[in-house]
Amino acid sequence: MNPLQRRFAIIGHRAPSSGQLNLNDLAGGSGRMDVLVRAVNAALFVSHGIRDDSHITLHLCGGPGADRRIWFNGQTLAGVRPDERSIAGQIKAILKQPVPPIGIFEEITQGIFHTGGNLAETLEEWDREGVEMHVLEVAGISVDELLAKGEESTRIGFLLSDDQPFTEAECSLIANLPRISLGQRWLQGHSCITILHHSLDSR
Repeated sequence: MNPLQRRFAIIGHRAPSSGQLNLNDLAGGSGRMDVLVRAVNAALFVSHGIRDDSHITLHLCGGPGADRRIWFNGQTLAGVRPDERSIAGQIKAILKQPVPPIGIFEEITQGIFHTGGNLAETLEEWDREGVEMHVLEVAGISVDELLAKGEESTRIGFLLSDDQPFTEAECSLIANLPRISLGQRWLQGHSCITILHHSLDSR
């Protein structure tokens, strides 16, 4: 069986794209950055290491200024501890940097890159790279049904939102993508990622 690379993209609708980040208030004045940080933890870390088959892209859409994307590449990531404050500290340092041009990924530290752009650019990049994309939604097929079909690609991607629903513009972008359901209850993003990893690991 071919190794399956997992990619996760999560939208932070109110997460700051530049400026200051209060590490003591990630859930309040920081635009629910806590949701994104927990998603990074779930996507990349195992008990004694880092998943080299997993990537995650954070979409920081809360301003001020242009949207920013931060890409964590599990294959090369180093120097980050699996705790919320350490991950948030890396993001805080990035927010002090100018937003790079869209499509230019600047490496800030090993395995962590940032660039401009939003979900539209991520979808275009994933499409070019042959990523089989899915949207997490209650009204979708089960992940077991997805895996029973077999993968058409060695790269599979999942799109999640933060504590807010996808915007109308985002819904238009993802309208034709297949939906995956993890049950009839709305789960937190990091829990969804953990379940997806378990399902993919158990293939």
